[in-house]
Amino acid sequence: MKCSIFNSFFSKVCLVAILLLTGLQSWASSHREAPLIANDPLADNTDLYAFRSPDNPNTITLIACYIPAELPHGGPNFHTFGENIRYEIHVDNDASIPGDEVTYRFTFTRTNEDPSTFFKIRLGKQNQTTTYKCERSTDGGQSWTTIIASGIVPPAYVGERSITGPVGLNTTYSALMQQAITQSTSGETVFCGPVDDPFFVDLGGVFDLGNMPRQNGQYRDGLGQYNCHAIAIQVPISTLLKAGVDPTPANILDPNFVIGVWASASRKTTRTLNGAGYNDSGDWIQVSRLGMPLTNEVVIPIGQKDYWNAITPYDEITDQTLDNNFYNPELSLYMDNRYFGAAVPSFSKLRIQQKSLGNFDFGYGMDGLFALKGSPAVAGTALDDAVFGTLLLPGPGMARSVDLWPIFHTGVPNFPPYQLATGKNGNPLAAGKPFINNFLPNGGDMLRLNMATPVTQRNDPAFSPMGIINAAVLGLTDPSYAGTSDLEFIPNMDGFPNGRRLEDDVTRIELQAVSGVALAAIGLWYDDFNGTNPVTQQLLNVLTYDTGVGENDKSFQSTFPYLAAPWSGTETD
Repeated sequence: MKCSIFNSFFSKVCLVAILLLTGLQSWASSHREAPLIANDPLADNTDLYAFRSPDNPNTITLIACYIPAELPHGGPNFHTFGENIRYEIHVDNDASIPGDEVTYRFTFTRTNEDPSTFFKIRLGKQNQTTTYKCERSTDGGQSWTTIIASGIVPPAYVGERSITGPVGLNTTYSALMQQAITQSTSGETVFCGPVDDPFFVDLGGVFDLGNMPRQNGQYRDGLGQYNCHAIAIQVPISTLLKAGVDPTPANILDPNFVIGVWASASRKTTRTLNGAGYNDSGDWIQVSRLGMPLTNEVVIPIGQKDYWNAITPYDEITDQTLDNNFYNPELSLYMDNRYFGAAVPSFSKLRIQQKSLGNFDFGYGMDGLFALKGSPAVAGTALDDAVFGTLLLPGPGMARSVDLWPIFHTGVPNFPPYQLATGKNGNPLAAGKPFINNFLPNGGDMLRLNMATPVTQRNDPAFSPMGIINAAVLGLTDPSYAGTSDLEFIPNMDGFPNGRRLEDDVTRIELQAVSGVALAAIGLWYDDFNGTNPVTQQLLNVLTYDTGVGENDKSFQSTFPYLAAPWSGTETD
């Protein structure tokens, strides 16, 4: 894109969907994040992932999870996908066209296979089976093509007698998952079914007034031994590319290879109850959505959460009602001793720059880089109004408009100042070493991924769940990469927030981001920088901060759908 196009689209973008962890209401990604959807778990988006497939790098894997906190032993009516719900995964690949370019829609049907028993499984049959239809639209939802007519959803993992026993299905759960992997007529590989909940976080510690890591007592994964239901799609990169783009990327950060992904669930407006059940009628209305993890949970106030779930990322272009929540994340109050830093001792390592390079304060309600607006210092950078529009330095008192806003709202361009401090010679606004480009200024909250970025293999010793933060550390300190400002692949450039891999520790990454680590990466160092070595104690404190829970309770699979098998009802504590 040319700068004039950047300016045109930035001028349309609002600030609604930045992921700034601005509260302590909930941390389990999108598990029960809003009042209305908490009463409708079958339609509740819990997590969204988008990554280049490690064993099939010509494809992108998209995973949308639903139904939070499923008890593995939750019989007799075990969870499954809901009927009369549209589950959708949306993909945007062209900032010049409003709306989605590719959308996958799933609808599910339940059938009574053996209604004569209260057991879920008996004598080779299920009391109720679930199948699905998958449709695809490539014209913004104007038309739909069925690409899977009757996909199989595996049953709940009730227990060994039900799955492997001769009086049950007489098979293995691994075989059931493999049998459910389906090839679409248009080239996608699809799996829908119950899985171990892939999100990991110490929920108990978080809800205890931010006690993460716990100051007293043992931490635990609050979603450990819980299941959810996942829709996983492995899509050829060529299917997701913007029209007219050469399928061979120009480089590993080719801007034409950026996509934005979000998921949703919709129901009909009216439900009429009767003696035999209910009938749904009326128009379809969106009741849940998800892009970046944790957005609705911890940035949107309780009175606006249902509203946020009802609008799309594209509605956020003109919406102004939620903007003020994003410039100054509430959580920054607990990372600043001028406010309530002492009230949350678990965050004692997380302190935001108050006088970066002697002048710039990024604390709550402060000006950040606004003093530079219109000055020669920002000329020709993304902070120049004539280049990327006026929203990156919108006004005084909007401290985090230059780091968290572009990272989590539009994605980040490979353009100064959003490059590593390597090669900048002390000037954070200068050009430096590229390490991310997932810029797609077309709407609000989406998970943005550059499909040209190579894969960091999961068995690579350099693989890290810290994603882009790890790539930045290597690019700044490892002689293998820090010796040049040239564009080159750094391990974990394919990690969150450049998409989201299953292994990425998004809670830790986001807490470190609120504490200013992205500012430090581009050369706006922490307050104890003495002018020589930027690896100061404050930076080390942030980088070594640990929530206590940094990995999933089950190992992920090495092949599609990558998710771990669900817990059975007889193996959990």
